[in-house]
Amino acid sequence: MLTLGFDTSNYATSLAVYDTCSKEVVCAKKKFLPVKPGQLGLRQSDAVFHHTAALPALLEELAAEADLAAVEAVGVSARPRPAEGSYMPCFLTGVLAARAFCAGRGLPLVETTHQQGHIAAALLATGDASLFERPVLVFHISGGTTDLLLCQGADRVERIGTSSDLYAGQAVDRVGVRLGFAFPAGAKVSELAARCDEPVRPRSSVKGLTCSLSGLENQCLRLLEEGKSPEYVCRYCLLCVADTARKMVCRALEQHPGLPVVFAGGVMSSEVIQAWLGQRLPRAHFVPGQFSSDNAIGVAVLAGRVQNG
Repeated sequence: MLTLGFDTSNYATSLAVYDTCSKEVVCAKKKFLPVKPGQLGLRQSDAVFHHTAALPALLEELAAEADLAAVEAVGVSARPRPAEGSYMPCFLTGVLAARAFCAGRGLPLVETTHQQGHIAAALLATGDASLFERPVLVFHISGGTTDLLLCQGADRVERIGTSSDLYAGQAVDRVGVRLGFAFPAGAKVSELAARCDEPVRPRSSVKGLTCSLSGLENQCLRLLEEGKSPEYVCRYCLLCVADTARKMVCRALEQHPGLPVVFAGGVMSSEVIQAWLGQRLPRAHFVPGQFSSDNAIGVAVLAGRVQNG
């Protein structure tokens, strides 16, 4: 069975077709929302406009590579997180498009959340199907979340750790924009960080399963004022995020020993973060950028899982 996923986040318009029989992604399309230089994101009204403008062309691109007439179920991320009161207008754009697609073809629609889509995409990318059926720790680190989650697949999600202030992706983007990079700046920050071969000793603030990232931007600005190179500052920024994640995961494993650990979210697509954490958490799962950054893959996967029971 083929399923179609829609995801309209505050970063990107995403579509994906998934084959539930082969367990493979047939096709995935994404377009980042345009942000003016120097700005740190979009107003929701602008995000809604750009999603509305992008969806028809993305569907046409998808139809050129996948047989949309063979789609039997549709999934859409209807809100950011599976929590009461979680809401952002940008997701309504995807819901309207998905409902229209389903109404025209008489297809079932599965509404899920952006975070659950991230979880499902990351679990799929590990190649271990059993992770959908048992408890697992998923750390969702992105521009809108720094959430350590106790999951039963992607169906039951309990947040056990988070940030008390700034999200990791926000911290990275603020540093990147300060350096003159376009928003979202994570890819460029990671690119520069990879060029730094100086030793870096990250400082992170974690109490129990709660972290604080509000001081990271100021730390990075001080390093620049002290004459450190942009490459060093970018590496310092990313390794502070990595060290934060390490501490939180280790403390979560003290409470939930033996559980698999999977990292999801756009920040975790950084090879610098993956390499540093991989040395310190060798049993953790790190997934490719296609599955970690904003995408509709997990949403399409969840549509298939619901329809297959």
